Amino acid sequence: MADVAARAGVSHQTVSRVLNDSTFVRPETKERVLEAIVELGYRRNPAARALVTCRSAVVGVVVADLSYFGPSSTVVGIEAAARGARFSTVLASLPDVTADAVGAALERVMAAGAEAVVVIGHHGTGLDLGPGSGYRVPIVVLDGGADGSVLSVGVDQRAGAVLATQHLIDLGHRRIAHLSGPRSWYQARQRRQGWRQTLTRAGLSAPVPLIGDWSASSGYRLGRRLAADDEVTAVFAANDQMAIGLIRALVEAGRRIPEEVSIVGFDDIPEAGFLSPPLTTVRQDFRALGQEAMRMVLSSLTGDDVGSRLVAPQIVVRDSTSSPDRSGSGSG
Repeated sequence: MADVAARAGVSHQTVSRVLNDSTFVRPETKERVLEAIVELGYRRNPAARALVTCRSAVVGVVVADLSYFGPSSTVVGIEAAARGARFSTVLASLPDVTADAVGAALERVMAAGAEAVVVIGHHGTGLDLGPGSGYRVPIVVLDGGADGSVLSVGVDQRAGAVLATQHLIDLGHRRIAHLSGPRSWYQARQRRQGWRQTLTRAGLSAPVPLIGDWSASSGYRLGRRLAADDEVTAVFAANDQMAIGLIRALVEAGRRIPEEVSIVGFDDIPEAGFLSPPLTTVRQDFRALGQEAMRMVLSSLTGDDVGSRLVAPQIVVRDSTSSPDRSGSGSG
């Protein structure tokens, strides 16, 4: 920085102001400093800056499984929001979802300089991540349950399931099956509860949910069982990947979609609109989720009072749903 100051003919403090986008630098002075930065190839030393400011501007992200669309898209949303807040991110993925694995991942990102951490869905490991847990940085949990004991932000999973199930009820379906995600996942539990409660409020019985593992292969395997049940006229799949496997199983069994069986997914993956038929699904706004997570991180770092926050999902109606007695094709 001293070399940049000497080349531009300004003080060290002026260079610092330019680097921090201060408005108290004349445009011609700022231009000279920026030219000197380019000529000298200057790069900030984040370690040195952290020592001076006692701030690293690094947020850690701990995530269970990046192979799934939801967690990977959430990481992208957090990274985009972090860049907008002039933060960088350091990532730690989990080999398995246990209290020990989450604790070790937290220590890794804190050792890398993270001054706050976002944990994506720790799935009820029993690990205390609240303010009194002893961790020396704020921890925000995404989609891990807004019970008030931790800083939490997430998509309203139960509300999304209500949207999906109510859409099918409004079309006239009375026997609505559910392909659920794993029992241990918070998101899967919330979607099961939303489906069951919506059926109960409508005076309908809830079949025993079929438990998958989020994969298309599990949707296909369970779909072969559903294909043999003529009473089922609609299925709410807990994610789009399982819905994809379900569609193949039903088509192979000769069941027409949506004329005989309507299908709703969850997530709205980029391919959802290009399936045959295009998939009705519940959209999660992962960018909004990342922005809310960073808002909560920044608020907690400045000592502001922050609480739990839920982001509302929305249903996207396409051609995989229609009335159960419909003879044509297309969305209802």
